[in-house]
Amino acid sequence: MVSVQKSTKIIASFNQSGGAAKTTITHNIGYHLAQKHRVLLVDMDPQASLTAFMGLGATKLETQQTIYSAIAEETPLYIWEEPIHGMHLVPTNIQLAGAEQKILHDLTIDNRQRLKTALSEVVDEYDYILIDCPPSLGILSIMSLVAASHIIIPVETQYKCYLGTNQLLETVARIKKGGHKKLQIACLIPTKYDHRNLQDIGILEEIKKQVGERIHVTSPIPKSTAFPDAAQSHLPLALYKKNHPAVNILEEITKYIIQL
Repeated sequence: MVSVQKSTKIIASFNQSGGAAKTTITHNIGYHLAQKHRVLLVDMDPQASLTAFMGLGATKLETQQTIYSAIAEETPLYIWEEPIHGMHLVPTNIQLAGAEQKILHDLTIDNRQRLKTALSEVVDEYDYILIDCPPSLGILSIMSLVAASHIIIPVETQYKCYLGTNQLLETVARIKKGGHKKLQIACLIPTKYDHRNLQDIGILEEIKKQVGERIHVTSPIPKSTAFPDAAQSHLPLALYKKNHPAVNILEEITKYIIQL
């Protein structure tokens, strides 16, 4: 029997709106994937929330220990020496905020390809690479989408976040039209959902109508203080409070991603 080699899925957690729980989704889905798969997390947000969630002090990191060095100075990709809860990590810090200006003034290579090139050194070592994108439509996000094979879109079930969904989908369409035709939207994940709130209920229905059958909409992640509490403890929710109802939803979403 001929064995079939499965290619690595590179998944960008992307929404240009802040507060959509991109980092929370990346951290927790990464943990659930890591129970049976080789997982690398990449922090592409200068706010370094994912790096902090994983328990690393971003201000204490040297430049060569962050993603900045790989994409701005084209050095070999640095991966934190020890896995954390089964996940490997490429950390970042605020210095990444200055990378956009440096990169945009360097015309020697296609700037959109920088992260893809950096990841090419290690892609075969992992089953899943999850990228936590910044809340913007700048070069760091574009770079992340170009490197990705799939996108997951967390959307807070509030009107302000929902309003930006069309712009987000148009950005993805431009990336595909610009040459990355294989890029797929894996799913849209409603977040911070309160089933007692009429606005949340209404926005969830509007999201489903908006994307129709084109994009899979997962079960909503409930709003809960357990998520920030877990992050403050540097733990995925399943380790912080394993019986929390959101853990089952995160497992359900993970199974969907595995089946892609």
